[in-house]
Amino acid sequence: MKDIRTLTLDQLKDYFESIGEKAFRAKQVYDWLWSKNQHSFEDMTNLSKNLRENLMRDFFINPIAVDLLQKSKDGTIKNGVKLHDGLMVESVLIPTETRTTACVSSQVGCSLNCEFCATAKLKRMRNLEVAEIVDQVALIDSQSKTYFDRPLSNIVFMGMGEPMMNYKNVVEAIRKITEPEGLGMSARRITVSTSGIPKMIKMLADEGLRVKLALSLHSAVEKTRNEIMPFSDKFPLTDIMEAMQYWYQKTGSVITFEYCVWKGINDKDEDIRALIKYARQVPSKVNLIQYNPIGEGKFDHRSIEAEERYVRELEKAGVTVMVRKSRGGDIDAACGQLANKTAE
Repeated sequence: MKDIRTLTLDQLKDYFESIGEKAFRAKQVYDWLWSKNQHSFEDMTNLSKNLRENLMRDFFINPIAVDLLQKSKDGTIKNGVKLHDGLMVESVLIPTETRTTACVSSQVGCSLNCEFCATAKLKRMRNLEVAEIVDQVALIDSQSKTYFDRPLSNIVFMGMGEPMMNYKNVVEAIRKITEPEGLGMSARRITVSTSGIPKMIKMLADEGLRVKLALSLHSAVEKTRNEIMPFSDKFPLTDIMEAMQYWYQKTGSVITFEYCVWKGINDKDEDIRALIKYARQVPSKVNLIQYNPIGEGKFDHRSIEAEERYVRELEKAGVTVMVRKSRGGDIDAACGQLANKTAE
């Protein structure tokens, strides 16, 4: 037996023909699985009882399950999600007055070693499957309707894991999320955030998905970035910029640079000048993100004055900049805090 959601539509057609059923049954089942996000064969009501029994005999469905739901005082909802093998990930619903955003995970743990991120302290156990990623989106869409009386409006791949290190499944999940036969959500409202793997950025640009791209930058000074994001010594900033320029050339989509300002690390004038020089090389904007402490003293101090200086100098240089307020910090749901504490 296998999980039926690992089959393509063509493979489903082949299966139904092999058991003497019409090929159009494949489209019906595909609709239940990906458009309606149905996890029970018994509830596929436009199929005969005999056909549903065949499906139960030959396949299974491994849905995710909410193990623990936490609500922040600002309305943010964090889901501790249990997978079929007992492993856990976390996903977050972030509401504002005008939108609700799903922050979804792509790996159990993380492949990288960013010093400031709680998820990076976890061992990477495995990549999430396509269905496990899609299930997170469908779950948060349902929560958005239940708690905020509106459907999910935005999706960010900024949860646990590095999306580019689970490239194949993330891309296929995006297709399932956006295609009319799937969840039918807008690709332009999806942002893939990466710590910067040039080869994979170029591959994503060639996919034609129409998603947005964000780079977790935090320093445009090579030495500093390598210290706080050690893996990045394999991916020089010049190579990343070349990939960003390729991205813009192929997609016409402006890149977002995500940037935290830390006291004594990247709060000097030379850091600001380096960011301005870097950002000017490609159509982009800078999101200054409030840092969310993870218990590491080195990164525990926010530099408000330096952040304000960044804003002044970036605006003066003609670089679009926004200051992003942190959400869900009281339940460890903010950026960089997802660490499966609920699973301890």
